[in-house]
Amino acid sequence: MNQKRLSIALAGNPNSGKTTIFNNMTGTRQKVGNWPGVTVEKKEGTVKKFGYDLKIIDLPGTYSLTPFTIEEIIARDFVLEECPDVVIDIIDASNLERSLYLATQFREIDCKVLFALNMADVARSRGFKIDGKKLSELLNVPVVFTVGNKNQGIDTLLEKAIELAESSYEIPKKRRVKYSKDIENSISNLKSFLENWTEGSIPYNTRWTSIKLLEDDKIVKKRVLNKAGKNSREILQQAQIHRDFLVDRFDDDPEIVMTDERYGFIAGIIREVFTTSTKQRIDISRNIDLILTNRFVGFPIFIFFIWAMFQLTFSLGAYPMEWIDMGVNLLSKSLAQVLPNNLFKDFLLNGVIAGVGSVVIFLPNILILFFCIAIFEDTGYMSRAAFLMDKIMHLIGLHGKSFIPMLMGFGCTVPAIMASRTLESEKDRMLTILITPFMSCSAKLPVYIVLAGAFFGARAGTVIFSLYLVGIILSIITGRLLRSTLLRGADAPFVMELPPYRAPMIKSLLIHMWDRSKIFLKKMGGIILAGSVVVWILSTFPHNILYSLDYNSKIAGVTASYNAEIETAHESDKKLLAKKRDVAIAELLKAKKAEKAENSFMGSIGKVLAPVFAPIGIDWRGSIALLTGFVAKEIVVSTMGILYAADEADDSAALKNALLSSGMTPVGALAMMVFVLLYMPCIATVAAIRRETGSFKWMIFSVVYSTSLAWIVAFCIYQGGTVLGV
Repeated sequence: MNQKRLSIALAGNPNSGKTTIFNNMTGTRQKVGNWPGVTVEKKEGTVKKFGYDLKIIDLPGTYSLTPFTIEEIIARDFVLEECPDVVIDIIDASNLERSLYLATQFREIDCKVLFALNMADVARSRGFKIDGKKLSELLNVPVVFTVGNKNQGIDTLLEKAIELAESSYEIPKKRRVKYSKDIENSISNLKSFLENWTEGSIPYNTRWTSIKLLEDDKIVKKRVLNKAGKNSREILQQAQIHRDFLVDRFDDDPEIVMTDERYGFIAGIIREVFTTSTKQRIDISRNIDLILTNRFVGFPIFIFFIWAMFQLTFSLGAYPMEWIDMGVNLLSKSLAQVLPNNLFKDFLLNGVIAGVGSVVIFLPNILILFFCIAIFEDTGYMSRAAFLMDKIMHLIGLHGKSFIPMLMGFGCTVPAIMASRTLESEKDRMLTILITPFMSCSAKLPVYIVLAGAFFGARAGTVIFSLYLVGIILSIITGRLLRSTLLRGADAPFVMELPPYRAPMIKSLLIHMWDRSKIFLKKMGGIILAGSVVVWILSTFPHNILYSLDYNSKIAGVTASYNAEIETAHESDKKLLAKKRDVAIAELLKAKKAEKAENSFMGSIGKVLAPVFAPIGIDWRGSIALLTGFVAKEIVVSTMGILYAADEADDSAALKNALLSSGMTPVGALAMMVFVLLYMPCIATVAAIRRETGSFKWMIFSVVYSTSLAWIVAFCIYQGGTVLGV
């Protein structure tokens, strides 16, 4: 028997715990995409409960349904147009007055709405007591207390939502916001006018439509024009008559007066349902903030947290890296013994496994990095980081809110650039988009780990942390330069809300970590595999190469010479001679492979690029690796894995040894890491810049500027280090 399906929309203010409740309800059964026509993230999940198939939609966080931002428009349009069976409004119980503003607007839409008073434990700890039963009676809305980060009340919430969806009672017309007499008269008259002139052509509730027309809601006015047809002009004229009357009566815009009266309505509810204990309560979040946002110690603590994150990523990730590396190496050796020597074997071992295998070993590091970022977000520390960075961001002409996309850029630059949409000022948004690629995304991390691990050993974690710091410093310098030239403008005012600290749920952290890591895994099966195959083809062909030396004869001669010595040698010397023979043969094979790569199509391209990269200490193989990085930065490692590889069973240790013996120096490795940090972003990021700025000019500027800056900084590091003898 088919289960009945219901759709449930989750709405609420930012930092109300909405996403935590969504994760608890849906677990890993989530689908993430974008809302149609915009780049705002859309989350949907499914769950089977109480005999129902429930589709849960996580609406963007919003403080109201007044369409000032794209998030507010999306949330309102979804409720109005898609008509979910139930809307669950997640209310921050510790900040009831602010949260009830959105709740009253849902009541005016006349949808089936259920209130979830979340963070009930935080409210209790502050001495707040909320009479849920009284609140339910006053607004005629079911009320459920929840503690999202402890998974308390979630099943009850879903049960009540199903019960409400299946109930047949009509939406009560009473106990909505009751405005003053003059406003109510205008609403009533305009409502009657709409009903007489539109003959049901407007799909929304006529009272709500009347309120929106009085508030001069541009989107509703446009839709009335489209729906009402020939009568639309008369409707808008009638609405303007009432607006003019209210402006004359109150000496203020109707939308401001109505907002004040909504808050008056909310204040009356608060008096009825909300009490505060006279006992002095300790505000834990405020006490923690006395330290973490302190102007003297807050910033050093923030720097320590970021340093610890990268140190943990490198040191803790080293163990599972070794296990995966051993697995890849074992697979490669097993296939090498089973498969006959032919072109397919070379393709499989040196193209697919060497390429993808050299990247997959970094999955543990990516997981740890995303886990740490999820901790920052779920505990509430991300907002504190933006607050701390506010003064530094003002050096650029931005504010702390712009630092949130930059922090997100440590994970992936594409969603970080999309996050800049939350900035109100167009110039702020443009500047944030242009400097965000200087943040070291997770795709650059494998390159850092290979080079830093090979050349800096125990100091690798500190070197990687320094690279992230260099990215931030250069983004500040770039921002200051652009703000004083191409993007002149005054600093926008900034108020950053600091949500209360919350203990993160392991389940929620793992979901956030996995959602972001899936992108990395998809890349390995798609763009990285394709890139590795292309690199293998270009480095393998043409197949018939005229070698400078007859390597096969040379190898046969060395083998015969050593075998003859071994036969006549003393028993104790035989192992030593056999080892010398194997080393000599390996050196010849390595030389043969290097000459083959140098004379391949890839080698020809590399020789053209070599003069450009030679001044920064990068050979032709490194230049090819950097070129392929435009497709995806992870391909830099897989390309090095193919071009620097010493034999068919290469692992990461062999790649590091090959790099060490390639002539690259520590200062050259540092210059290459800095170049990877700064040069043109991957093709997905370039496309995101084009989409978000709406300009090819800014996209080209970003690519040219970042690559030029990368070369100049890498040149200074390499040449300076060489002169100093580093």
